[in-house]
Amino acid sequence: MADSASHGTEQLWAALGGDPALTARVSYGGPPGLLAARLPVMELARATVAVCSLAAAEHAAGRTGGETPAVRVDDGAVATAFVSERHLLVDGRAPVTFAPLSRFWRTSDGWVRTHANYPHHRAALSAALGTDEDGVEAAIAERRSREVEDAVYAAGGLAVALRTPEEWAAHPQGAAAARQPLLTRERLDDAAPRRTPGGPLRVLDLTRVIAGPVATRTLALLGADVLRIDPPRLPELPDQHADTGFGKRSATLDLDSPSDRRTFDELLDGADVLVTGYRPGALDHYRPTRPGLVVAQLSAWGDEGPWGGRRGFDSLVQAASGIAVVEGSAERPGALPAQALDHGSGYLLAAAVLRSLTEQRTEGGTRLVRLALARTARFLTHGLSPQADGADGTGTYDPGHWLATTGSPLGELRHALPPVAYEGSPADWSRPPGAWGSDTPEWIKA
Repeated sequence: MADSASHGTEQLWAALGGDPALTARVSYGGPPGLLAARLPVMELARATVAVCSLAAAEHAAGRTGGETPAVRVDDGAVATAFVSERHLLVDGRAPVTFAPLSRFWRTSDGWVRTHANYPHHRAALSAALGTDEDGVEAAIAERRSREVEDAVYAAGGLAVALRTPEEWAAHPQGAAAARQPLLTRERLDDAAPRRTPGGPLRVLDLTRVIAGPVATRTLALLGADVLRIDPPRLPELPDQHADTGFGKRSATLDLDSPSDRRTFDELLDGADVLVTGYRPGALDHYRPTRPGLVVAQLSAWGDEGPWGGRRGFDSLVQAASGIAVVEGSAERPGALPAQALDHGSGYLLAAAVLRSLTEQRTEGGTRLVRLALARTARFLTHGLSPQADGADGTGTYDPGHWLATTGSPLGELRHALPPVAYEGSPADWSRPPGAWGSDTPEWIKA
């Protein structure tokens, strides 16, 4: 396993601009054959966690001036974390992961995948189809897949027609994803880093759903003061918040309110890192440039191509990019064994932030990192070798070793432990998630 594991790590570490010699600091272990799939899902999961751990170790060494600590990647910890939302229990209750209207539907010429976990997306889906929720199946069944896709997106909802890999390659958005690198890293100027003397790294978190929150949850594990800001009218799904809110604080601000906008600007003035997970352009009105920041931007489809301004989620990218056909067939679409595009992108985004901070320490400069789920999908389908370690589904294990139970304001939470680890790293988060939106929008005093 070591050779295949290190190859993926080396590819990603090169994309992050890291010193190639440091990959020798990473070792691998754990039960074989996990996250079994036709595509190399475990390889993606293992490599993204490995480079995130290595970037964290490198950053920690930069603070102390010592040698980069050794990194150990355990497949059991990785596989458990990549399905953390499924392992979550809240006072013994299993979470709600997908709402009834978030699934594949048969159309008159194939299949379409919808995402309607949020109330406003359910409303948009019904409006686009001209029916109530009970009539969605019949309304979709009599339409063509791409007709549904266009109508739902035009109404502000989310729906994607199932495509084969060949159809995605021929689509302008698929071609845009193929042209772009996995991630882009830019140094925008020579500004000095914006560090808070004597205090923790300050991370302003403007992300939702899984990928962005996984990235900021990881930064919180490593000691950052992560403050998530959401609009008060769009509350996060409770179970999603319970899963990805570890280590963070959560507040709400209405950026259309002058007073809340002033508060946001003050927070941005005090931040070291800004992480955004909204579609490209959605926050441009609210996000003036602050010299010395590390800005990390995550989107579904990327910032180029005809879908650059569209919303999207892991399940929709799987459907559009041909992954659902590879994992099933055009007649019966399948899915990856985890929302691996989300989780993998999250750990990769955290790694990119940490590498930017490490470089910034000696070189300065405002830093911009961009990553997209569609580019992670491209890396999964074209950048990695097929799995050889139990990909036929023979790998079994007891995830209990990588689960913990923690009391919280939300109740007793059973949750996955963090897979990011190096010699001397924290084993768990310093605080459980609190109630969504319940914190004061201010930085912790140094």
